[in-house]
Amino acid sequence: MGLQIDCETFETQEYEAFSERLTESLQVLRAVLARPGFGEGPPSLGAELEMFLVDVHGRPLPVNRQVLGQTEDPRVTVELNRFNIECNLRPGPLAGRPFSAMRAEFESALSEVARAAATQGARVAVMGILPTLREADLRPGSLTAMPRYRAMSTSIRRSRGEVPFRVVIQGEDPLSLEWDDVTLEGANTSLQYHLRVLPADFARLYNACQLATAPVLAVSGNSPFLLGRRLWDETRVALFRQAVDDRGEVSREAPRPGRVSFGHGWVREGAWELFAESVALHPPLLPVLAPASPREHLTEDGLPRLEELRLHQGTVWSWNRAIYDPADGGHLRIEMRALPAGPTVEDMLANGALLLGLTLGLGGEVERLLPSMPFAYAQDNFLRAARHGLDSVLLWPERPGHAPRAWPATALVQRLLPVAREGLVGAGVDPDEADALLGIIQARVSAGCTGARWQRKMLAYLEAHMPRPDALGALLERYLTHAASGRPVHEWPGA
Repeated sequence: MGLQIDCETFETQEYEAFSERLTESLQVLRAVLARPGFGEGPPSLGAELEMFLVDVHGRPLPVNRQVLGQTEDPRVTVELNRFNIECNLRPGPLAGRPFSAMRAEFESALSEVARAAATQGARVAVMGILPTLREADLRPGSLTAMPRYRAMSTSIRRSRGEVPFRVVIQGEDPLSLEWDDVTLEGANTSLQYHLRVLPADFARLYNACQLATAPVLAVSGNSPFLLGRRLWDETRVALFRQAVDDRGEVSREAPRPGRVSFGHGWVREGAWELFAESVALHPPLLPVLAPASPREHLTEDGLPRLEELRLHQGTVWSWNRAIYDPADGGHLRIEMRALPAGPTVEDMLANGALLLGLTLGLGGEVERLLPSMPFAYAQDNFLRAARHGLDSVLLWPERPGHAPRAWPATALVQRLLPVAREGLVGAGVDPDEADALLGIIQARVSAGCTGARWQRKMLAYLEAHMPRPDALGALLERYLTHAASGRPVHEWPGA
């Protein structure tokens, strides 16, 4: 997020000063985006991968700072809970063989984390939600001992008026509980892709990404369990929204949206309106001021860092998020946050190829499609895909003047695979690379097996022979073994 966070509590005047900086930052950002040539450059691709640290028994092991201390790799950092760790992969050009380069990044980063983890008796598990998590693993003591995380937790609780978090998720084994801290969010780990885009293309590509996210999520699920309960194929989506909800008791007379959302409408002009939306709808959580105001850097040749705005944007968790980055001459990115971690590097690359390909492939026709696709339909698609995965039925725009048509997710993805290929190849991705990764998606759909479906089937098999806690532990061991083989999940035994 840029700014160093050293304190854990803030005074009212600090929130007020920070809000003034945000207003100023929006004015500066508008001026920067209007500069001729700002953000120009070839598209690039980056990623962030979150993961769990587990012990020899598959239990979460809270040693992320110790593991971090055992590596000098700048890609590795800690995350919210003490058993979470993250790798920020180096970005590279989209044209050529970007996924081959990213494969090498994934493999080297995971190898380094595994090496450092082994010094602390830990293993690495790459999956959306760890099936062996228990409530005791998520108590306040599990929060990573850094001011940034403690400050965020304190500020969210302050905003809620100390009202406990209420988490309700439907499924085969419905979950309902109250929680006192944000540590439930650490039950989630994800894979986040970053796509650099031209400012002039931002609105149409962002809308295309929003449209594409549901069908991709439907065939990428890998988070079917939480605290021993069978819930959504992507339980992360339901949990994240409730685990960091800063609203407390929501008033019907004065409602406001939660900090985790799919969005509030199609983007009409560009990135600026998304930043303005975040400032308008969400109070600051971490009111840390930069030494200089944003306007002081707004000279003819200077590029403002907009540190307060970037910090604030980092505490508003849209599933697809706008990013302003002053690096590399300044640019905009779309951060695609909906995909789960795992099961394997090949699965994660295939998921990324489908999402990026559809974003690029739909970008050219999205303006024609949106009049027939109310935003509420896209939002509902996202929730259906998260809950039902391969079994979801999604609405999809056909042509102007006609109502969207309901498609089984599997049939829709098969129909969209050529669109994704066209998007990738049109952006300069090697055709053989695109075909290989999209072929994994095709095979996965044909086999009817995502990570979530493999986990569900395996639990049903194991639970016939042992109690559920033991079955979940045995499931994790099989998962780790198969993931280490590198074979995509639809090829795993038991699929």
